[in-house]
Amino acid sequence: MTTREELNQPTEDEPSLRPTKLSEFIGQKEVLANLSVYIESAKKRQAPLDHVLISGPPGLGKTTLAQIIANELAVTFTPTSAPAISKGADLVRFLTLLRTNEVFFVDEIHGFVKKQEELLYPAMENYFVDLVVGEGVTANAIQIQLQPFTLVGATTRSGLVSEPLKSRFGIHLRLDYYSDQEMETIVSRSADLLEIKLEKNVAMEIGKRSRKTPRIANHLLKRVRDFASVQNSQKITPEVCKFSFERMGIDSLGLDQIDRQILTILIDRYNGGPVGLKPLAVVLGDEERTLEETYEPFLVRIGLIDRTAGGRVATAQAYKHLGKEPPSSQNRNISNDQDDPQLF
Repeated sequence: MTTREELNQPTEDEPSLRPTKLSEFIGQKEVLANLSVYIESAKKRQAPLDHVLISGPPGLGKTTLAQIIANELAVTFTPTSAPAISKGADLVRFLTLLRTNEVFFVDEIHGFVKKQEELLYPAMENYFVDLVVGEGVTANAIQIQLQPFTLVGATTRSGLVSEPLKSRFGIHLRLDYYSDQEMETIVSRSADLLEIKLEKNVAMEIGKRSRKTPRIANHLLKRVRDFASVQNSQKITPEVCKFSFERMGIDSLGLDQIDRQILTILIDRYNGGPVGLKPLAVVLGDEERTLEETYEPFLVRIGLIDRTAGGRVATAQAYKHLGKEPPSSQNRNISNDQDDPQLF
C-alpha cells in the first residue's frame, strides 16, 4: 500500500520537472498574470520586487513559484524555512549575506516566533536590523544596514501568520487546487520530460487521481512507470494504469486507504457525524494536526466531508462513494450527484 508520506518524498529527478519560467507554469492563471505585471514593473524600475506572501495547500507549487520569481528577476535565490531558523542570530546572518535585490525565500513562514518576526519588520520596511550584543548593563544595540531584497514567504497555514507580519507583504498570492484538465497537462509535460510514453487517456486518469496536486501527480506518474517497467511494457497503457492504482490502493477519486478509513469511521462508528476532530483522530490512531492538514482539506474540497459547528459530517456523496446506504434524510441528495468517475 502506498502511503501519503511515500508520495511526498523527493526523488533525484524531481527537480527536473519543476518549471523555471512563468511561461512554463501550468494553471493559476490569474495569479501568474498579476505576478508577471509586478515583476516587469520591478525590472523597469530597477528596484526590488515588493515582498511576496504565497499561501495554499502543500504540493501546489509555492516553492517552485518562488524560484521562478528569482529567475524572472535574474537574481540570486536563497531558500530556508522558519523551523530551520531557531535563533534570531541565524536570521540576522541570512539577512546580512543577501545581495542587492536578491530573493530570500522562507518556507512555512508561519513558524516564526515573535522575536524573529520583530527582527524582520525593520528589515522588510527599511532594510536594516537592530542587533543587541551583550547582556544586562553591558548590552549594546547595533544597527546593521542591509542590501535591498525581496522576502518571499510561503505558508500552508495563512491563518497562523500574524497580522503585523502579513501586513508587511505588499503582494499576496493564493494558490488553489488544479482542475482535471490542468492536471492532465501537468502529467503529460512530466511524462515528456521523463521520456515516459503514455497511451490515450492515461494522463487524464493519473491527473484525476492526484488530488488536484502537481507534486502528487509527478510521484504517481513515476510509480505507474515502475509497474509498467516491471511488466516490460514500453508505454503506460490503460490496463497497466488500472492495475497500478489497484495495487497502490488509490481509487477513482484519488483517495487512499487512510482517506477511506476516515470516511468509514465517520459513517460506521459515528453514524455520519457530526463528530469532533479529537475523537476522530483517536480512533484513526493519528495526530489531530495530521488529520486536519493532510487529509481533511481534500475530503472537504471534493464534497465528501462537511465541517459544521458541531463537527465533521459525512456527506451523501461519501456514502455513495463507499457503497453504503445513507440516512433517509440524505437519500434525496444522491439522485442529483454524478456517478463516481470510472477508469476509462
